[in-house]
Amino acid sequence: MSTPHGTESPSSWVQRWAHLVPAGGPVLDLACGHGRHLRFFAARGHPVTGVDRSPQAIAEVAGLGEALLADIENGPWPLPGRRFAGVVVTNYLWRPLLPAIVDSVAPGGVLLYETFAAGNESVGKPSRPDFLLQPGELLRVCPGLRVVGYEDGFIGQPERFVQRIAAVRALPDEPVPRYRLPSA
Repeated sequence: MSTPHGTESPSSWVQRWAHLVPAGGPVLDLACGHGRHLRFFAARGHPVTGVDRSPQAIAEVAGLGEALLADIENGPWPLPGRRFAGVVVTNYLWRPLLPAIVDSVAPGGVLLYETFAAGNESVGKPSRPDFLLQPGELLRVCPGLRVVGYEDGFIGQPERFVQRIAAVRALPDEPVPRYRLPSA
C-alpha cells in the first residue's frame, strides 16, 4: 500500500533549496496533497497557500493557511495575478499550467519543482508520456528565471526518474543575482 501524496516527509529537493525562499514570504504548494510542504514552510514562518482538487486533502490542510479546493486541470487558474515568494510543485505535471506556475513566482522568489521524467516507465508508475517530463523540459519553461539547481535522471530509494529545478526570479534592481549553495 502506498503512502498518500502529502503525508510522507518533505522532498529532499525542497528542503535543500528552501533557504532561497525569502524569510516570511508567502509560499504556494500546488497539488499540495495532504500538506507535507505546507507544514514544512509553515513551520519555517511562511504564510502558506495550498491548492488541490481533493476535498479530503484540503480539509486536512485548512488549518495551516489558505486552502483552495480547485480542479486546476479542468477549471480556471485559481490564483490569477497572485505572486509568491516560493512556488512548490512535486509529483505533479499538467503542461498547460506551466506558464501560470512560472508566472506565480514573485520577484526575488523561487520555483521548486520536482516530478517524474522520461525513463520512469522502466521502473514503475507513472509510465504514460503525458505524466513524464522530457529531457530539459523544465529548463525550457523557465526562461525568465535564473536556474540555481537542476537535475534530470535516475535516483534511488525509491527508484525513479525525476527532473527537478530550483529557479529564482531576479529582483528588478538585481542584474546578476548571487545565490549560495546550501551547507552540506
